[in-house]
Amino acid sequence: MQRDGAAFWRLLSAQAIGIAVVALIALGAFAALLLAAGKNPLQAYVDTVVYVFGNATGFAELLVRMTPLVFTAVAAALPARIGLINVGGEGQLYMGAWLATAGELALQNHSAFVLLPALTVLGFVGGGLWALLPAILRALRLVNETISTLLLNYLAPLIVSYFIFGPWRSPESSSYPESPAFVDAARLPTLFHSRVHAGLIYALVCLGLYWLALGRTRFGLQMRAIGGNVEAARRLGIPVMSYTLVVMFIAGGVAGLAGMAEVSAIQGRLVAELSPGYGYAGFLVAWLAGTGAGGILVMSFLFAVLGSVGDMLQITQNLPYAVINILMAGILFIVLARRPIGRAVS
Repeated sequence: MQRDGAAFWRLLSAQAIGIAVVALIALGAFAALLLAAGKNPLQAYVDTVVYVFGNATGFAELLVRMTPLVFTAVAAALPARIGLINVGGEGQLYMGAWLATAGELALQNHSAFVLLPALTVLGFVGGGLWALLPAILRALRLVNETISTLLLNYLAPLIVSYFIFGPWRSPESSSYPESPAFVDAARLPTLFHSRVHAGLIYALVCLGLYWLALGRTRFGLQMRAIGGNVEAARRLGIPVMSYTLVVMFIAGGVAGLAGMAEVSAIQGRLVAELSPGYGYAGFLVAWLAGTGAGGILVMSFLFAVLGSVGDMLQITQNLPYAVINILMAGILFIVLARRPIGRAVS
């Protein structure tokens, strides 16, 4: 027992050191980027700290931005435990939002006690089914899931656009196509009289279940066995194909919940520009966190801070938000150069 505890704390310390190193690299790279653009990095950091931590509104917006990152990071981390690479969080988010919107349009005359659970289930199923398609192709050894999940990211927004430009277009939206507004009963409740919503609770529950399932259940043990050596897992009688399908469906469902929360709590309707890239950022969060639950929570928070930096730079230093995307891409290349996330299931 003592050995297990010591091993846990050593692992936790190693993760903390890794996160600190990445954070320092990010801050240094960002400072260099600002200097190259002729800006003052110190002033950018001061402005961000004052905006995010100096008032309740700024911190609330940080939590709003963090919520979908936790969802999509779990969606990337869960398949990674069996050696699969799910880059499709963005598309799964859109499809979760799409099916949740279909449910709202069909059930909008019901009460919140019916609508909110129904939208939650539909959001999960929408993202899960979208992830199940590449899982089936992978299980049949037809297409690598990295390629198929990535390509499906471009198809999902087109499906959403078709519906909001076509059958679901609100007659009130003449210039900017969108679905009709959700009824009040279909809106997730907000917390603390701010834009922070119940989706944050959903995300933390998903993260907690992820941690418990991996470390405290037979399901998690067999997942780790598949990720460690897929051929040995097969010889032990573990149904690798079934795990591939189930894990990808659950992962897609978690990303779908992010989409459901966005349309239900933030947008209040289905729109074309639903996500600024939460699926891609969540994938990066999962890699930086080493797929650990604690690391995902910390890195989601740090990436939400980076997003707030981007907002402040547009206001205070007249820089485009694209500099944040450049920084995130640079961090990803650093992590990819350091270590792989796992072996691919074959």
